[in-house]
Amino acid sequence: INFKVRKKMVKLDSLNITLPEKISLNSGAKKILTGIFKKPVNEKIFLDELGFRGDGVGDSRIHGGKDMAVCAYFVDHFLHWEKELDREIKPGAFGENLSLAGINETQMNIGDIYRLGEAEIEVSQPRQPCHKLNKVFDLQAMACKVQTTGYTGCYFRVKKTGWVKPGSAFEKIKEGLGKISIEMVNVLMFKEKKNLNLLRKVASLQALSIKLREKFQKRL
Repeated sequence: INFKVRKKMVKLDSLNITLPEKISLNSGAKKILTGIFKKPVNEKIFLDELGFRGDGVGDSRIHGGKDMAVCAYFVDHFLHWEKELDREIKPGAFGENLSLAGINETQMNIGDIYRLGEAEIEVSQPRQPCHKLNKVFDLQAMACKVQTTGYTGCYFRVKKTGWVKPGSAFEKIKEGLGKISIEMVNVLMFKEKKNLNLLRKVASLQALSIKLREKFQKRL
């Protein structure tokens, strides 16, 4: 009998994009520009330094830029949200470009580099839940719930541009220095804000997004 435990396969479950459009997120509310309603695509898309062509964000002061070029969410959390919210969750529901299966915030470290199709992407920071999630899920506490569970998803910067197609292999090609997971950064952000030991480690991580590094250095 072969007792070797098979490593769980990490895979790109869905590739999702959309251009921002003005949408009223609840009845009677004024329209806002948003790119949160990502839709799965069937053809290959070019990934450049600022993200996928044909994709965009509504508010570039908060989202996007080189450190947040690609947003990922983890399919393994869908079951939790389906039970919690009593509704079906589909790829793209969290405004993510990459719906990834077989991995989550505990297993992904800042600075890890992955090959995705022809491109290479580097984990840069957790995704920070914003108020639009409340409107998308029609639940005032949704962003807060995402924060509390730590099921935030994450962002990547693009190290090498190239074509990505649905079903492209997603494989780690380089370990991030310091082994600081997305989960650990979330803990520092929201739960253990004064954990000095962790704060020092995280604030010195070169692979962490500039915005978060500055935030933590200020906190130090």
